[in-house]
Amino acid sequence: MTHLCAAVIQTRSGRDIARNVEETSALIRAAARAGARYVQTPEMTHLLEKSRKALFSKIAPEDEDEGVAAYGRLAGELGIHLHIGSLAIRTGADSVANRGFLFAPDGGLVARYDKIHMFDVDLPNGESWRESATYAPGSEAVVVDLPDARLGMGVCYDIRFPALYRAQARAGAQILTAPAAFTRQTGEAHWHILQRARAIETGAFVVSAAQGGRHEDGRETYGHSLVVAPWGEILVEIDHDEPGYALAELDLDQVAAARQRIPALANGRDFDVVQVGANAGVSA
Repeated sequence: MTHLCAAVIQTRSGRDIARNVEETSALIRAAARAGARYVQTPEMTHLLEKSRKALFSKIAPEDEDEGVAAYGRLAGELGIHLHIGSLAIRTGADSVANRGFLFAPDGGLVARYDKIHMFDVDLPNGESWRESATYAPGSEAVVVDLPDARLGMGVCYDIRFPALYRAQARAGAQILTAPAAFTRQTGEAHWHILQRARAIETGAFVVSAAQGGRHEDGRETYGHSLVVAPWGEILVEIDHDEPGYALAELDLDQVAAARQRIPALANGRDFDVVQVGANAGVSA
């Protein structure tokens, strides 16, 4: 079998974990009924909360988190691979992980991934974000074997760091991921370009579910969940910021074909960077 029916779930998560889990679960069920065998949700699936104090009042350790428990049960109920883009997981008295989860069709936890790259930016419209002030970054890239494909896990801002995705592709990943809560400003400028670039560079599918719209905590996210093929074409896109889902059939043979046509992974070479002053002479 070289085909995989994948779904991206688009949400507008708020401040109520139970409500977010219920609304997302309904979309996951609908995607599974439509034929999806791999379903992905966005970053911060069950809670979007700017306030650090409010965040800590609601989150729990992994083994006590109601989202982890609910989504594991749901994967088992539906018999699908369920990729929860990320959840805010308490890892200590004063520490949090932005953690993605992949559940198996029997409901068991296959893999977890802590977001490596922290969104610490000051944007031209006055938005300022310091993810590292709340979340502890991960340090391990994760590649997971599904029955018919190998998948690399990423989260949102990771998409701006090609080395992560190239390393996963060189480790055999055919599907790369960036479930996200992209700001509207950065999404309008860069979302499609980044997704397509990572696919083209690696000859892999890129699957990225996204948050969309204005959230209860005041932020505004871009939406436009999508799936990109290894040659760079967009297979499917939720072309707005409203909640919903979309399905795409991934022909995994396209990965080998793209990598054969442009063998960028095989042709890559190590190199040194040499800094030369503007007035320095170069010997003949």
